[in-house]
Formats: sequence, structure tokens, C-alpha cells
Amino acid sequence: MTKAINATTLADFQKNLANRPEHTILERAVTKNGILATAADYHSAVAMNPVFSIDLDTGDVANQKQSGRCWMFAALNTMRHDIKNKFGVPKDFELSQNYTFFWDKLEKANYFYENVLKTAQLPTSDRKVAWLMTTPQQDGGQWDMIVAIIEKYGIVPQSVMPETYNSSKSVEVNSSLNLKLRKDAVKLRKLVADQATDNEIATAKKAMLTEVYRLLAYSFGEPPTKFDFEYRDADKKYHIDRDLTPQSFFKKYVGWDLDQYVSVINGPTADKPYNKMYTVEMLGNVVDGRPVRHLNVTMDTFRTIALKQLEAGESVWFGCDVGKSSDRQKGIMDTDLYKQDELFDIDFNMTKAERLDYGQSLMTHAMVLTGVDVVDGQPTKWKVENSWGKKVGTDGFFVMSNDWMNEYCYQVVVNKKFLPEKLQEVLKKEAKVLAPWDPMGSLA
Repeated sequence: MTKAINATTLADFQKNLANRPEHTILERAVTKNGILATAADYHSAVAMNPVFSIDLDTGDVANQKQSGRCWMFAALNTMRHDIKNKFGVPKDFELSQNYTFFWDKLEKANYFYENVLKTAQLPTSDRKVAWLMTTPQQDGGQWDMIVAIIEKYGIVPQSVMPETYNSSKSVEVNSSLNLKLRKDAVKLRKLVADQATDNEIATAKKAMLTEVYRLLAYSFGEPPTKFDFEYRDADKKYHIDRDLTPQSFFKKYVGWDLDQYVSVINGPTADKPYNKMYTVEMLGNVVDGRPVRHLNVTMDTFRTIALKQLEAGESVWFGCDVGKSSDRQKGIMDTDLYKQDELFDIDFNMTKAERLDYGQSLMTHAMVLTGVDVVDGQPTKWKVENSWGKKVGTDGFFVMSNDWMNEYCYQVVVNKKFLPEKLQEVLKKEAKVLAPWDPMGSLA
């Protein structure tokens, strides 16, 4: 039977500490400098020298500022890399993250309303309803979600729909929008309880979405339907393309078959056998749009396909737990960066599966792989394009050790041609539905 801490056990704790000859030195160091600074290993910075055998020229780093749009920035960055290579646009050229942000917010509102109606017969204490109401919508997302937006609305250059106060600092719009969505949820659930007709519910929902559109238009500006695209290329030659739509711009300047790009995850938990497809209940943004689907593979396969795409000259969208064993200012992600276990003489080790199962880790951030250092055919470190501006890392680029990728990377998006044929066949199979709170449903 467990018992409370008593005077005897407390005395044992104190004696154990006193018997450690180094404890006063370490107490002074940690109280003065903090845990991470005291545990930092400078050898990591030496090993993470930002030089790579494969290094793609991708232009300047973007800045998501005070918003959670990393997944969106990362996806649009992979596309602008291609535009830069094809058309010679300036190195600071960006696609409009504000444009896709607007449509994502509108579609997420509609997606939320539909989930509210689907769960309206359940009590508010039900876990699914509580899950919905905890965060009706947020900035984060998944690769398949940005694809759903692009397939429906296209994309535009940032010059056509630039950043606003609210796109760069989204806390106010999120607070206002989530307040509205929760209030609307009360009304929708009441309509269902009162046995309203489908037409009455549809009319009420349309009125709600009309208000959401107005809120977003005031916050982000109204998205363009037609525009001219002008720029000077690397040779200073002037170009102008008139009367484009967001869809025609995507088709002409990106032209990707987005169906060829698939989400591949490494989720080594017992409930997710490898080489199977997975989806997550209530995860998405566009109703009837592209669903979120993941192919779960071993870490060896995960690294191999990412390497193949880089070797082919194409950058790679990826998702990870960026806050673990990383130094934001130096731009280093390395499992040897901090030695808390040696500092405290405590074993902090958990397997990747244990961290997922017990809430110690999940995907929190999306970035882009733009380079890799290969030694004897094996990757040792990876070049990462972040979206936190140029003042962190090396002009905004980070270095990620191969060991860090193994432990804290959970998702890459690759052209399925880089997958082994047997895994390409798996993509066609039905996906197992995971619970809404599964860690593989986390939003970057």
C-alpha cells in the first residue's frame, strides 16, 4: 500500500542528497543558470556544423510570427522552392499564407458545425463532445488539410494577399472565433434537441457561416478572385501575368499532382502495426475534401524515402516535436544537446513508443528538409528550413541530427514514387480509424 511522505522518508531523502559530494556545486550551478544551460554539452554544437553534402538552394526563410501556421508555411515553402527553380522568382518570394489561413479558418468552422451536429445526441460530458469544445478550431493543421484547401481554393502570391495584424498574431481572432463557435454549438445542439427540420438547421448554419466569413474578412482581408502577378527574375527581367485566378496560378506556377504526395508516419506504438493505413476521427478541415490519411512505416523506411526525395532535388515537408532537446537560438536539434541524466544522475530514458503512449511527446511543429549530410551512404545530420525568421539558427536554418530524427520526427510527406512498390499498394487500402485524441492526430 502506498503511503504519504513522512518524517522518516523525508530524512532519508535529505541523507541521500547530503551523501553526494557534488550536490552543493550542482545546486549552485542549476539555481544560477537553469537546468538546460547547466546540462548543455558543447560537443553537440561542434558535431552539428551546418555543412551538408546535399544542400538545396531554397531562398530566404519565412516567418510565421505569433501564429501556429507552421504546417501551412512548410507546405507553401516546398511549393515556392519549385517556383523559384522553374521561374527564377526572387529569393524572398513567398506564397500567401494569409490567403490559405482565411480559407482554413472558414472551412474549420464548417467542419466544427458538422461535428457538433453529428454528436448532438451525446451529452456534453461525453469525451468526444468535450474534445470538440476544448478547441473548436486552431491554427494548426496537417499536410492533407492544406492540400484540401489548395484543391478547393488554389493559392496566390503573398504580394496579392499580404500578411495582416491578425494573420501574424492570431490570438485575438482565435479567441473571437472560438467564442462564436461554442455559442453556435449551443444553438445547433438545441435545434437538434427540439427536433428542428433539416432545412431549419441548414438555414441556421448558413447564417452562422455568414458571420464567420465577415469576422475573417475584417481580420485577414477578403481573398482575391482575380489578380495580376508581376515580378523580376534573377536576371532582373520583368514579368507580368494578368487575370489569373488562384486555381490557374497554382496550375501554371506549381502544377503538382497533389494526389502523388502522401503522408508517411513513424508511430511505433502497439496499436499501429507498420505498413498499414490510418486516419483520425473528427480530424480535418474541408467537409467532403481530402481526408487525413497516414501510412505508418519503420524508421529505416522513413529516413530512406526522405533521403531519396532530397537526392532528387526536392525538399520534404516533415512534422516533429520541436521542443525536445533543441536550442532555438543556435538552431540545433540533437539528442546529445543536453545531458540532464548526467546532471541529476537520473535515468530519463523512454522509448519513442512510450513517449507517445504516455503523453511525453507528439508532433508539435512542421518544417522542411532542404539538405542532408551523407557519410558512407548513411545520413548523419539534416538541414532544416524553419519558419521562425532569419534571427534564429543559421539565417533561419536548423541542423537536426540523425538520432534526433529517429526519436522526435513523426511525419514526412513524399511523392509516392519514392515508396517501395509494396507500400504503394498499401496506400490503396482502407484506413483504420483512430480516436480523435490519438497522438497521430496532433496538429503541427
